[in-house]
Amino acid sequence: MKFKKFSGVVGLMTVVSLALAGCGASSSEAVNTKDDGKLITVDVFDSRANYQGIQKGWAAKIFKDKFNVKLNIIAPNVAGGGDTLFDTRSAAGNLGDIVITTTGGGRMKKLVKAGLISDMTPYLKGMDNIKKFKKSSEALAKIAGKNGVWGLGMGVSTSSPTKPSEGVEPQDEPYIRWDYYREAGYPEIKDMDQFLDVLKQMQDIARKDQKDNKVYAISMFKDWDGSGMAFVQHMAAWFGYANQGSAFLKADGTDEQTVLTKDGIYQKILAWLHKAQTMGLVDPDSSSQNWDKLHDKVTNGKVLLSPFSFLGKPSFNSGERKAKGVGFALAPLQTMRPYSQGFINEGDLSYFIGIGSKAKNKQRLVKIINWLYSPEGVYASSNGTTACPKGMCWEMKDGQPVLSEFGEKVQFASEGVEVPAQWGGGIYADGICALNFPTIAPNDIDPETKQTYNSFLWPSELKKTNPLLSDWSKHMDGAKTEFEYLNKHKMVMVQAGVPYSAPEENSAQSARRTQINSAVVAASWKAALANSQSDFDKEIKEMTTKADGFGFKDIQKFDYAAINEHMAMSKKVAEAAK
Repeated sequence: MKFKKFSGVVGLMTVVSLALAGCGASSSEAVNTKDDGKLITVDVFDSRANYQGIQKGWAAKIFKDKFNVKLNIIAPNVAGGGDTLFDTRSAAGNLGDIVITTTGGGRMKKLVKAGLISDMTPYLKGMDNIKKFKKSSEALAKIAGKNGVWGLGMGVSTSSPTKPSEGVEPQDEPYIRWDYYREAGYPEIKDMDQFLDVLKQMQDIARKDQKDNKVYAISMFKDWDGSGMAFVQHMAAWFGYANQGSAFLKADGTDEQTVLTKDGIYQKILAWLHKAQTMGLVDPDSSSQNWDKLHDKVTNGKVLLSPFSFLGKPSFNSGERKAKGVGFALAPLQTMRPYSQGFINEGDLSYFIGIGSKAKNKQRLVKIINWLYSPEGVYASSNGTTACPKGMCWEMKDGQPVLSEFGEKVQFASEGVEVPAQWGGGIYADGICALNFPTIAPNDIDPETKQTYNSFLWPSELKKTNPLLSDWSKHMDGAKTEFEYLNKHKMVMVQAGVPYSAPEENSAQSARRTQINSAVVAASWKAALANSQSDFDKEIKEMTTKADGFGFKDIQKFDYAAINEHMAMSKKVAEAAK
């Protein structure tokens, strides 16, 4: 997930609008827990939503039946204009009845100071789930700078912070088209250089098989670039490095680097991509295409490497293809040490959910939030990371949750699947909860089923197999999942989960960072796609010179302080978890 950053102008507009809102904010608000129960439309200001308007379909029916409400989603992502919608509604003194927005850039503190969100404390009688996850509300209160229950973060958890939070696989690791790897004879992949040789063999086989010379081992995209090439930053996680601004820190705290570190992880991966380019393995559209274009190419079988779990497998591995032994699977790269984020008990505090100060029927709204942090609420607000609701998608059999036929359909390919009338009818994908706010970590344990909310990890699902998985398992020491293989070989590097966000920068440093980021990204692409070693070296030198000239030392000092503060917090949590 890529989070928006505030520009100086937008940040100033936000400060002004919040200040104006604060002019009319009272130091205390009237508490009214009475509710006549009538049907109401709840305006949800949601910075994460990708849909705007009245919630439809099966999720709408659940909210209507349970709370007698209609959700009206107000989505800046859809409305466009950056933070204009936030600024306008803030200046008017009413963001919405329920508010889902970022804490970044000092926004949380400003919202509380301006009186735009309510302290839920007076409404918490019987709200056991909000109380259960009080670590999250307490951490948010610290960010807000004022005591109170102002909201909860997303992805809260009761699991150990030293346990990988991702499920069956880390987010970033090398996935390859296993069917072409099989045709190449399952060659050994000792290191990254040998990996290129294997990818070359696979590309030759794929082009012959598809009769298409536009099949490429590697294809990239630009639209996630920030402090560097996002593609490279994700690949750095293959070797245990987490990225924070311009800096990289190994999950165990043993090494820190920046994008300018000579022969550091960032520049090593750039050099690897450059070598791939000279071998004809890189898609020439890489520097101009976006995520959607890359996704289409992967889906259509024109790309052979996926550097992260959320691209290759979900885009290409349909049931029909897996039945033929075709699809993406983890490559046996012997030097990989994938980075894994541990569970964060407080949740991801970059976003939160709370109650708008001008909302009516606040007790009912608090009940909705409390319910969203219950097992039933987690399944009902599923957007693909968890199973959908019990009864509709799964049942308990012999003490274990088991997907129904309908549940299996929507888990693997929900497009066009019709929902039974008793659950609201319509197309399943159209009725998915539009909040896009996962309240509890999907791989946390449901206390009622004793299994994860994520159905992919259920015993009933893990025992299922197909020709692709069977062949992969046979050549990966009998492992049934990626984590099983990685743990067997002691490859995973887990950083204990803690809620952390870097300190806010002043405007001068933010401006320097923008200049440096632009220089680093531009030079990185030129270096990766250079056709000679001399051109590669030239671009790396120019990148370093420009970044240093813009004041990189100050940025490095700031980012190193941030990653070391984060690591100190992680180590403290890890020690406490022993």
